Amino acid sequence: MTTRVLAIDTATEACSAAILVAGEVHERFLIAPRRHSALILPMVEEVLAEAGVSLRQLDGLAFGRGPGSFTGVRIATGVIQGLALASDLPVAPVSTLAALAQGAFRPGGPECIVAALDARMGEVYLGIYTMGGIYTMGGICAPGATGICAATTLRPLRAEAVIDPAAISASLTGAWTGVGSGFKAHGGALCKSLAGSPSRIEPETYPHARDVALLGLETLRKGRGVLAEEALPVYLRDRVP
Repeated sequence: MTTRVLAIDTATEACSAAILVAGEVHERFLIAPRRHSALILPMVEEVLAEAGVSLRQLDGLAFGRGPGSFTGVRIATGVIQGLALASDLPVAPVSTLAALAQGAFRPGGPECIVAALDARMGEVYLGIYTMGGIYTMGGICAPGATGICAATTLRPLRAEAVIDPAAISASLTGAWTGVGSGFKAHGGALCKSLAGSPSRIEPETYPHARDVALLGLETLRKGRGVLAEEALPVYLRDRVP
């Protein structure tokens, strides 16, 4: 069974690498705009050393495939393709928005998570998810802990999109959580468009490689990993913001 997954994410201002080994996660995370290409490989080396495993001892790889910064998404794609070719490991491409939503999960909190990243040009990258199907991972369940007690199965309520925050045709019922830089840039418009009752808004939260690893783990366990050349980015927009 797949238990050892290395993940990276460089799709936003944050840069992170994480390794998930039998329910324990080792991660490096840093807000470092324009330094991703210099930081990501040393981060990978550090988490592998900390976990005491080599690249070839892993079961698979995962990466934040976007949407996000064009440059950041390309960096993650290039690095993960190189690692996959060197190790002959399958790759799980993971939505950056889904990883952001996974990181916002709190036991007993709202089941609806709205993930929004600032896409510039007056738009946001938007994903809306319901959280359910909790499965245990071992370890302890607390923000910032090294062990992970549970992850969630995400179900998208709408396809991820790049959109004007004032033009979202999705009126949510009940409480929901909003997370990501889209709420920092366009929080008022987003809350008005989505309606419902936000229980909390976390505009300073970024996607983490640990959540990419969790979601990638499920993809790999289902046999849905892809070859290196099939690990492709998703931009949603074909213009550089």
